[in-house]
Amino acid sequence: MATIDDVAREAGVSISTVSYALSGKRSISPSTRLRVEAAATKLGYLPHASARMLAANRSDIIAVTTPLHPDTDQSAHMTFTMEVTKAARDVDYDTVLLVHNDAVEGMKRSAATSLADGIIVLDVDAHDERAVLARQLKCPVVFIGIPADTTGLVCVDLDFEAAAVMAIDRLVAAGRTNIALISHPTETIDRESNFPLRFLHAFEGHAASLGLDAITVNPTEHRAHEAIDAIMTRMPNLNGLVLNTTSDIAGSVSAALAEYGRKVPTDVGVIAAGVTFSTHRFPVPFDTIPLDAHASCTTAVAMLVDLIENHASLPERTLIPPSYIEHGSVTPATVAKTSKAT
Repeated sequence: MATIDDVAREAGVSISTVSYALSGKRSISPSTRLRVEAAATKLGYLPHASARMLAANRSDIIAVTTPLHPDTDQSAHMTFTMEVTKAARDVDYDTVLLVHNDAVEGMKRSAATSLADGIIVLDVDAHDERAVLARQLKCPVVFIGIPADTTGLVCVDLDFEAAAVMAIDRLVAAGRTNIALISHPTETIDRESNFPLRFLHAFEGHAASLGLDAITVNPTEHRAHEAIDAIMTRMPNLNGLVLNTTSDIAGSVSAALAEYGRKVPTDVGVIAAGVTFSTHRFPVPFDTIPLDAHASCTTAVAMLVDLIENHASLPERTLIPPSYIEHGSVTPATVAKTSKAT
């Protein structure tokens, strides 16, 4: 049986566009809608509204498991939760949040009681216990995040590895080869949150492949000054900086660099990569490789609905290509300063 992924490939559009075109919940250009409908007809795809009429014992509810940790980025947490809720609403599903610290128990209860027709998993760790459970449940599950082992799972996320490569290549192209990464706080890394680790490993691997002596720091607090102090001690000629970190840290980077007499972009080119927040209100807006929660969540919900209603066979990994937004924080390199301002 054809899946929503098959229709998207045939029509040359995203999975979320197929969902919108067939549900009629959002405005889609007539030509795109016709192309999607033609692809669905050609492949024999059963749109979700029709499939739902054939299904029985359904709740039309999607459970969202999103446990709160001490290091949880509250802003990003709410952004993803709301985007899942809106995407579900657009295809006539309600959502229920499972926020208990024992996320596995919450998933078990949801599946055992038929509380929901399917489950979306947020805030994924590299060795997430929910991945083990998901392979055992009959209830469909889609992860927004990529655990270390995706065997038997369905996962959607930004291609953080490609985002790390893109960030380094942009800086190198501007002649900035003394590059550092400010990653997430130590607590988040120690928890093995999946995306900071994927970004960090890709950053280090690509820098090594280019022969760059790049460095990485993980702050112990949500402050940039500690990170910049550590970087400048080890790399006083810093001229390129990648931020895959929290908004609190990123927002104070310019001030921390100013303590060393360094300005963005004259002395240090800066890119915020794989982040949910906007930098346009920062003292100096940074070029951004965004983590588009809307794209990730609409794709994940569309795939989950396909699993629920069509028992689709979907790929283990669906990676969303990164995009680059310029704000002028990366310019050709100049001679760097090394002394701390007095």
